[in-house]
Amino acid sequence: MRAMNSKQDRQETVEVVKRNWRAEVETAQVYRELAAREVDEKRKGILNRMAEAEERHAQRWAKKLADLGEPIPTIPDSLGRRLQRWLNRALGTEIAIRRMEAAEEKHEAAFRDQRERVLAGEHDVKDFLRESAVEEKAHARALQTMVPQLGPRTVLDTILKRERWHGRGGSWVADAIYGVNDGLGAVFGIVSGVAGATNNQQHYVLISGLAGMLASSLSMGAGAYLAVKSEREVYEAEIAREKAEVEENPEEEIEEMSLFYQLQGFNAEEAQRMAERLAEQPDQMVQAMAQSELGLSQQHFGKPWTSAFSAAVSTAIGAFIPIIPFFFMSGVPAIVAAFVISIIAHFAVGALKSLITIRSWWASGLEMTIVGVIEAAVTYSLGLAFGAIS
Repeated sequence: MRAMNSKQDRQETVEVVKRNWRAEVETAQVYRELAAREVDEKRKGILNRMAEAEERHAQRWAKKLADLGEPIPTIPDSLGRRLQRWLNRALGTEIAIRRMEAAEEKHEAAFRDQRERVLAGEHDVKDFLRESAVEEKAHARALQTMVPQLGPRTVLDTILKRERWHGRGGSWVADAIYGVNDGLGAVFGIVSGVAGATNNQQHYVLISGLAGMLASSLSMGAGAYLAVKSEREVYEAEIAREKAEVEENPEEEIEEMSLFYQLQGFNAEEAQRMAERLAEQPDQMVQAMAQSELGLSQQHFGKPWTSAFSAAVSTAIGAFIPIIPFFFMSGVPAIVAAFVISIIAHFAVGALKSLITIRSWWASGLEMTIVGVIEAAVTYSLGLAFGAIS
């Protein structure tokens, strides 16, 4: 019975080692391919260092297979692997890095699970699994720093995600810009659509426009409040988690931070010294680890009520602009006037962003104007279509 269990344990060990070897080899190849296409030298260096780390892991798993008397398997260039390479090229580097970040987190969880359950009698493998799990977590952290953090906002995300905000006041200013844009865009679409569907009847346009203004204002205000509040709560939860990890296993956290610094370009000695110096002050260690994972720090948080007020008021202001002409005129002249002032407002909002971003005012304004023109054309056409049907 003992011999049977021993044979079964050995087979499980062999299967786990083979699976881990294959994962490390395939991951290293993906990093090499991403690095070959990367134009930014810093990012290229990080990707190459990750590939080197995965290749070292693969060599250790290969050595373990040799110790177990097992041959090194081959990895055929299957249809699945070719499809994976095509997807990485087609989706772009940013998406590929996001996918690799998820893969590293999955590998970390798998290594920790294997260390706890599968390889109870293999002490050298258990130690290597612990080291590998730490490195995979450091890789995931480094990948997080390589791509922009995306938020759940509207089409303005496409415009703002490549711009850098300055100063601590950027939060409420951003909320105000989002608010004006959201209110202007939403109600301009409503006004255009209702005007097209009702043959530009003044009272229908006013009622729908004012209702849209109120709904957009309340929605944006509530959304801004909850967003800022949620960011703070997530940050506090992350701080608590990191604090518990530092208290429970400080050596592993130092090792993890050292690896993270190495991936950023420091040599092993410098990285270890920096991590140990940081660990002398646990609170700073916790803050640094949370910041490296989340990409933010506490001083970047806005005030929920300030953000809510800014977003709500600015949304109401933006939403009111397309309605103004319908208080004084009706018919085609009203919709033409609403179109003209709304397009001017789109350009103005885009140009105002240049005061706090690095983009030129005319490029930013033109981008917003194009969005407004497309929106007006689509919603008015749909309104005409619905009006014809009814």
